[in-house]
Amino acid sequence: MPILRVNELRTMESEALKGKLRELRNELRVDRGSVASGGKASNPGRIKELRRSIARILTVCREKGVKI
Repeated sequence: MPILRVNELRTMESEALKGKLRELRNELRVDRGSVASGGKASNPGRIKELRRSIARILTVCREKGVKI
């Protein structure tokens, strides 16, 4: 998944933002689960990028006044 840019997020509809947020949170949950169960992260920087992308989406939603 490519890096999400803020200007791309600002052009998205609120339902698309919510869907993307759900998708990213699920990916983060899976990655954290594999690390917590003693596995190795497939891409160590991926967790950090997922967290940042989630924060970007939440920020844009807050700017737009979208309820999550």
